[in-house]
Amino acid sequence: MEFGFGSGLLTATRNDIAGAQTPERFGALQDVSIEFNGDIKELFSTQQFPVDVARGKTKIMGKAKVAEIKGAMYNSIFFGQTLATGGVKFAYNESLSQASTISFTYTVANAGSTPLTDQGVFYVATGNQLTLVTTAPTIGQYEFAASTGVYTFGTEAQGVGLYVNYLYTTTTGYNITIGNPFMGTTPQFKMVLFQPFEGKQVVLILNKCVSSRLTFPTRIDDYVIQDIDFSAFADAGGNVGQWNTSQ
Repeated sequence: MEFGFGSGLLTATRNDIAGAQTPERFGALQDVSIEFNGDIKELFSTQQFPVDVARGKTKIMGKAKVAEIKGAMYNSIFFGQTLATGGVKFAYNESLSQASTISFTYTVANAGSTPLTDQGVFYVATGNQLTLVTTAPTIGQYEFAASTGVYTFGTEAQGVGLYVNYLYTTTTGYNITIGNPFMGTTPQFKMVLFQPFEGKQVVLILNKCVSSRLTFPTRIDDYVIQDIDFSAFADAGGNVGQWNTSQ
């Protein structure tokens, strides 16, 4: 007898473009569900029960829950655009204070990592937010120079604790520039599900798949578990895939 246990292992390999493509493993896989769903057509005559039943259109739908955050995976299964190194990071609540100056200025720690984008300034004591202006800041106001990373405040900010928040660029990590391609542009990939248990294994191969849904749900007290939905269809040779079992 053969049984299954656990979430198994899931990979996707882009196969609609030329050249070798790296299989993307779905890290920290939580669960996978594959559903074969066919439309049943019933033929009735004069009696109450059908005299024949046949299956018409059949869909193969898949759902996976994944915990690993991985830009290459997002691009391979959903966006199909350009994956590049580097990207943008968020400097959260960078703390500053100045004892006494006529014109209070502050240069952010990542001033050299341009371009920079202001994401708000807050008083440490109250949490209230200051207002961005383009010139001559007064009480509760500030200026920001995106090209130099310099914040300028009015004299009322002397000796007051402040938090600054901004975006800056980095050479680490990855980014996907999400464009707006024509409808119908859809990355395609081969999906492989491997599920071992008690010395046996199930391997389900779906030759051509497209993803219809990718979520990124954050929670106040839990991990981000991403939902990935996909559909399978026949390849150019008319084959949908292969299901392999130990018995």
